[in-house]
Amino acid sequence: MSEYGEQIDENTVRFRRVLPGPIERIWAWITEEDKRRLWLAAGETELREGGKAELFFDNSTLTTPDDAPPEKYKDYCGETKFVGEVLEADPPRLIRFTWPESNGEVSEVVFELEEQGGKVVFTLTHKKLATRKDLIGVSGGWHTHLDILAAKLSQADPGPFWSKIVRLEAIYEERIKA
Repeated sequence: MSEYGEQIDENTVRFRRVLPGPIERIWAWITEEDKRRLWLAAGETELREGGKAELFFDNSTLTTPDDAPPEKYKDYCGETKFVGEVLEADPPRLIRFTWPESNGEVSEVVFELEEQGGKVVFTLTHKKLATRKDLIGVSGGWHTHLDILAAKLSQADPGPFWSKIVRLEAIYEERIKA
């Protein structure tokens, strides 16, 4: 299983990570605000169809010490808020929600968990991305956030956020098809 996301079709990227279980532990890290804010974003998630999925990002606080954000991310330094809608919830195995894009469009994110021995396979799929640029950006972002999650679960240092996302976006620039 590669740590890199794979392009499933022209507007979808998928990541798979094997994480230390049990499944309830990983479910808590992806749905409970106090845990999710340590690797992704704060905000409430209502675990029911039609519920809200708040994501309040502050990427500069995820790693310590952090490096300075690159110029292209200056607008994302500090809190950035997204509010989507939960489309499906099946605790502790699946949550699917909308993801508002900056251009007014809506994409879709799916978190799926599957027990495998004492470990959990976490599959993250981001669908309905409008452009190649979006695919590259979310791929670098998700990869960085998933690395932080894995590090936090293992009590390891995830390394600086901004330099990692820049490095990974350059890799995805090569991996994502035109």
